[in-house]
Order: sequence, then C-alpha cells, then structure tokens
Amino acid sequence: MIPKARRKYISKARAISASPKKKRGPKPRPIVELPDPKSTLWADKPTFHEALALHMERHGDTVWHLHRAITGPKDRFDRKTIEHWVAGNKVPRAVASLNMLARIENRYRLPVGYFAAKLPHSGRAANGHTKLGDMTPSERRRFSWHLPSDFDKRPLKERREILDWVRKVIVSGATDYRLYQAMAMRHRYALRFPDLAGLHTNASLNRQNEFGEEELDDVQIDLAAATRDAPQRLIAEVAHLIQFKTTTLTERGYQRNGVWNEQTALQKVDHLGLLFGAMVADPKGPVAGFGASPARLTLALLVFPAVWDWYVQWRERRRGFYTIWEVNMVQLGLALTRTDTGWLRQRPDLARSLRPIDGLVSQDDIERAIADWDGTCEAFYQHGMMRVREILRVARVHRDTFEPIMAVLEADSPVGEYRRIADEVLRLMPRNDRYPKAAAESVRSFLIIRLGLHLGVRQKNLRELLFCPRNERPLSERQLEMRRCGEMRWNDRGRGWEVLIPAAAFKNGNSSFFANKPFRLLLPNVGDLYRFIDAWGRDHRAVLLNGTEDPGTFFVKTVKSTSQDAAYNQSTFYEAWRLVIQRYGIYNPYTGRGAIKGLLPHGPHSVRDVLATHVLKETGSYDQAGYAIQDTAEVVAQHYGRFLPENKVALAAKIITKVWEKTEEKPPLVPAA
Repeated sequence: MIPKARRKYISKARAISASPKKKRGPKPRPIVELPDPKSTLWADKPTFHEALALHMERHGDTVWHLHRAITGPKDRFDRKTIEHWVAGNKVPRAVASLNMLARIENRYRLPVGYFAAKLPHSGRAANGHTKLGDMTPSERRRFSWHLPSDFDKRPLKERREILDWVRKVIVSGATDYRLYQAMAMRHRYALRFPDLAGLHTNASLNRQNEFGEEELDDVQIDLAAATRDAPQRLIAEVAHLIQFKTTTLTERGYQRNGVWNEQTALQKVDHLGLLFGAMVADPKGPVAGFGASPARLTLALLVFPAVWDWYVQWRERRRGFYTIWEVNMVQLGLALTRTDTGWLRQRPDLARSLRPIDGLVSQDDIERAIADWDGTCEAFYQHGMMRVREILRVARVHRDTFEPIMAVLEADSPVGEYRRIADEVLRLMPRNDRYPKAAAESVRSFLIIRLGLHLGVRQKNLRELLFCPRNERPLSERQLEMRRCGEMRWNDRGRGWEVLIPAAAFKNGNSSFFANKPFRLLLPNVGDLYRFIDAWGRDHRAVLLNGTEDPGTFFVKTVKSTSQDAAYNQSTFYEAWRLVIQRYGIYNPYTGRGAIKGLLPHGPHSVRDVLATHVLKETGSYDQAGYAIQDTAEVVAQHYGRFLPENKVALAAKIITKVWEKTEEKPPLVPAA
C-alpha cells in the first residue's frame, strides 16, 4: 500500500506531465500574403541567388518564414531547397520548384518570370511533368523542352492542344509531305545490299530525330526502309555495276560514259533496293507489292518495259501522283541500256539468269532476250524515252523545299530574319562556368547557323570542314584537294579566320563558277563571330570531345557513352541542324521561346534557299545569287531562288522612286519677277 504522502506526490507529477508544455522562444510572426518592403529603392542583382537574397532581405523574410509563407498543407517542398538557392548551390529546374519560384515572385510583387530570367540556364527544359499520359521516359524528356513550366496546371483541353501542336509543328513539320512521310515509314519493304564495295548502304541511312522518329532530308523517304538482305546473286550483280561505274580506269572490254562518286553510287544502290523490294513485297500486305520470288531477282529484269511500267505505276498509286523521282528512276534504266556504254547492254550473259515471273516476264520474253539482247535493250531504251516525256508532262512537286522556310523567304531581309535564330541561341545560352557541356553545345549551334549563312555551302562541305587552330600550320591546297574537304584557318595577312575549300570538294566542282579554282572566304568579324570561333576552338570543342579521338573537323558531336565517334556524318549533321531549328528557330507560343513565327523544321540545305532569295531581293541578279551559293544562274533560277513577280516589281519601283526623291530634295525654281 502506497503511503498517503507518496500518493499526493505521484498525483501531482502526473498532473504536471499531462499539462501542455510551453514552447520556448519568441512567437512566430504572422504570415502576410503580400508584405510591404522595407525599402522601395534597390539595385537589381544579375544572378539568381543574389536577387533572391536581396528581395528576402527587403521584405524581412528568413528561409523559415518564406517557406511557411509559400507552402500549403499539401505541398511537399523542403525548406532546405530555399537554403540551397540562396547559397547558390542549386537552382530550380523541376516543375514543382518553378511553381514555388512563381509564388515567391507573386509574394514580392515582382514581374512574372523575374527570377526565371536570372537562372544560369534559362533555356533549360523543366522536368517532372506528371500529366503526359502514357509517354515513355525518353518521350517525356524530349517533349519537356517544348512545354510550358505550368503545363500540369492547365486544363485538360489546353494540355491536349499543346501536345497536338508540338506533334504537328515540331515533330512532323505540319506539311503534306511530312504526313505522307510518316505514313510511308510505317511499312518497310526495301532490300539491303550489305557490305557492298565498302559503301555505307541504305541501312546506314536510318536516322532518328530527337523524338525517336526517323528523319530524312530528300524525296526518297523510303531509302531507310530496308527490311531484309537482297539475294546473293543480285548483290554480286550490283557489286559489279558499282565497280564498273566507280573505278578510275574502265574494266578491259567495257565502255562507259562518266563515273559515279561514292554518294551517287550509294544513291543508286538504294534506289535499286527500293525497286526490287517493291517487287518482292506481299501484294496483300500494306505495301501492296508484286509478290515476286526473291530467287528470281536479277538486274537483267530491267531490260523489260513491263517491269518499269509496273514500278512507276505502283509508286504513283502509293503517292497519289507522279514526281520527278519516277523520271530519275527510268533515266537510271536508260543509262544502263544505252548503246555502247550501258552496263546492261554489255552484259548479255545476264539473260541466262532470267526466270519467268507470272504477270510480268514470260518465257517468250526471256527467249527473245537471249536471242537478241541488243535488240531487247534498244526496245526498252525507246520505250523508256517515251515514258520519261509522258511522266514529265504530269509530274508534280511533292516536297516543296520552300514551304518550311516560307516565313523567312517572305521577309524583306531573309538573311536578317534567319539570323534571329542565332540570336535566340545566344539569348538562351547557359553560363559556361556552371554548365560547360550545355554551353559548348549552344556555341556549336550558334556557329552552325552563322557559318551556314556566311559560307552558303552544302552540308557535306560544312560538316567535313577541318580546323586549324591559331599558330599552327594549315594544310596546303594540294593536301586539301587530296582529302576532298576544306579547312578553317587563321590568315595572318588578312588578320582573320579564313575558309579554304578546293573545287574538288564540291558537288559541282567542275562547273563554270569554280573554273578549277578553290573557294576562299575571309570571314567578317561581325556579330561576335570571331569571339565565339576562338572560344569554340580554345575551350568548348574539347569539352564535347571529352578526351576521345579528335576527328580534326571544325564541328564535332557530343561524345557520350553510347556514341564515341565525334565526327558528323550526313544523318547526324542533319539531325543537329534540325534540332537547332526545333529548339531555337520555331516560335513556341506556349513557352515564348523560338525566333520565327511560322517556321517549320528543316535541314541545312535550306540555308542556300535563304541566301539566294536574299540576294535576288536585293539585286535582282541570278548571277550574284549564284555567287552566294557557289552555283550558276541557271541552277539558282531552277532550284534555289524564290523571286516572285511582286519582288521584281518592288525592286524596279525602288530604283524609279529614287529619281523622285532626288527631285524633291532640290529647291523649287522661283520664276523671275
């Protein structure tokens, strides 16, 4: 039994422990939604963490008090995040952090986007979007660049509208040709010719853009659509054709007219892969091919008019109309069967490999070909000439090269309008000290656009341009001619960066423009061009190489664990240019990023259209427009310049108007009294 005094002591102790404990320290300040600042006069700070600390001090906020003021019961936002922001250790990037940053701006009555504009990487995409549906992680990462930071807060209808806009404008390009491309690429049918004479065959043309979709830069959108290898006999025949058209000296016993370079040979191989792939495709499948047996494929089939008629009509059904592509294919057949110099004309032995194909080539056709090979080739030659004329009469343009850049070409100064893309890259360029790789990629994007505008060369010449740093000995013109590429070097006499490209490196090196002389241009030191060239060669280029083997080219890829080759090829350089346009060129009404309204994705070749059109609008001269892109006036008029009647009238009116302006400047004559 507990004594009475002891029971009183225990009862008192229990009462004390049950009573609420008083908290130590001063009572927390009440939360004011929009506090008044201590001072209305303040000097703005350039960096994010300094600006945040300044406005917290102006409004008397500590990290604790600010965290309580901007968070609600359901917010999962750590107070230490603000501590890291103020200390400059971290910056907001996630969607949730950017939302908190907007609340701070509202609390301090600052303009919308005040703090976001001071971030060291203001163009960086926000991560952490939670309402993107069933997208894969890679798709989420790629789409996030083109989404506003408040995407998750917007209504469902608006979110769908934004995603549809990104898919239509950024991904597909919103043209009829792009829609056809997307549809055609779903069904593959071409044949591959692997390891053919050392060429990178059509399988190497497969390429993907930043959205994981295959990207092509020519009307032959099916070139990458290879599904299986060609039969060995057909591979051997095509190999002999390539050898015949590419060797320096013609094989003894053969005659030829002209040679193919590697790019031309690659193109012809791919075209043959499409033709024979269509022939063996299932007629009941989505491709609706002919259904021939692969074992019966041989180049000797190309001497029969029925084969060509089926193929061009099949392409017309697939596309909906004829294009110049079908003309080029028939012309390939004409070149192979030309008198004296055609490869097929000189291979009558191939007739022995022919086998009947029901509905296309009969046994009687084969026997006539064996008996009179030369006559069979001549019959097709005459038939093919007629088909070319007929198709040319109705051929339509499917891929309008001007359509993606129409917003630029319609401007008074196309070059000035396109230059805004480079200015947008500079506006969103991150700080080099904090994001060295991202800064290096931005400098590369800036230089790709600027050099494309200054040089006007084809993408092959731009991507293969070598780099000779200052104070190093450049390659001689003869060495460059042997390598068939140009070089960026420092010119001591001109005190500037110079680009030298031998004529042999150009596709049209034998044209009258070059007259066997090299292309030489001293780049102008305008718009900080030299400053960024020096920074690229001194710092940024090495950052992207990341210690791997230097290919020696001016432009290099970002070396990653999945891609150790730093040299660009045709596909990757096209992707790099298109990515610059998608991120910095196309104006995005939902994020405010992008330079040009109405621009669509395009490749490096479009810059030649911009240059030619700009010179035509300024001078009206096709010759001078040809000088800008190293070509002739005829080629400019046919392929590059967009010089409409209203442009011609406006140019003439400008000259005539000057006469009236000079007249008005003179004082009026006062008649004598």
